[in-house]
Formats: sequence, structure tokens, C-alpha cells
Amino acid sequence: MMRTKTSAKDLLMRYTPAAVALTLLAAVSSSVTHSQSPEPLDPRAVSLLAEGRAALAGGNVDGAIDAYESALTVEPSSVAVLLSLAEATRRQGMQGKALHYYRIALNSDPRNVTAIAGEGMALAEKGATEKANRNLARLQTLCGKSCNETEKLAAAIAKGPAPRMVTADAAAPKPVVSEN
Repeated sequence: MMRTKTSAKDLLMRYTPAAVALTLLAAVSSSVTHSQSPEPLDPRAVSLLAEGRAALAGGNVDGAIDAYESALTVEPSSVAVLLSLAEATRRQGMQGKALHYYRIALNSDPRNVTAIAGEGMALAEKGATEKANRNLARLQTLCGKSCNETEKLAAAIAKGPAPRMVTADAAAPKPVVSEN
């Protein structure tokens, strides 16, 4: 019996369904393992987080930051603690420090929409609207345009940068000496 040579079209038709199935399996399994639930927090960290939230709700930003920093010493790798600390430092007007905490959280959990939105809001408050718009596009890809975090970031970008604090030395006029 004579064997016929298989064409490229036949090979493509024969192996494409198997390749697509394997690719789909790999994509689904990687997304499932990526979205595992976080480790439970130490009870001391939970208590300190609650203390920080209460202080922040009462307007005591410094007290909230102290509580969150204490919680961070108990649970140094906790994304929840990092996000709370980043939010408090951002509210205090320390966007650079908040960006640091948001980026640490994003290194641990790159798809965390709260961290992406918070980083974008801190960038918008600093005046880096181009980078904030990148975060907005990333959020729209991850959770859509009607997502709460997406709407908050879009509002922060529309609001523009936060007013800068000027020291008295910078605002004082320089004396001009002229000849009499």
C-alpha cells in the first residue's frame, strides 16, 4: 500500500483543536492558582487594623498610620495592611510614601484592583496624569468601566493634582535693593 504525503493544511486541521484545548487548559489553571485566597491575618494585626480604621474614620490620620505601621510589623507581607497604610498616607498628603506601599502590595498581588486604583489616585494627586491614565486603562481591562475602583480613579484624574503646600520662605518676597 502506498502512503500519501500529508499536506500542511491536513496537519493544521489535525493538531489545531488539541493545541487550542491545551492553551485553554493552561490559561484557566494559571488564573485559578493566581487567585488563591490570602492567608488569614494574625489576630493582633486584625485588632490593629480595626484600631487604624476607627482612627481614620474619626479624622485622626496620624493615629491611623501609627496603628497600620504597628500592624505591618506583625504582618509584614499582608496586602490588606499595606493598602490600609497606603490609603492613610495618601490622605495625609504623602503621595510618594503611599506610592511606595501601593507598589509593594502590587508586587505581592499584581491584579489587586484596590492597589491599582490607589496607586493611580496617588499619581493623579501628584500630577502624573499620564501614569494614572495607564492605571485607569488597566483597571478597565480587569474589572470594567462600571467598577467602583475604576469610577473612583476616573474622578481623581478628572479632579486633577492636589494643591501643593508652599512654605512661608518660598512665598516671602525677595527684597530688591536699588540705589537712592
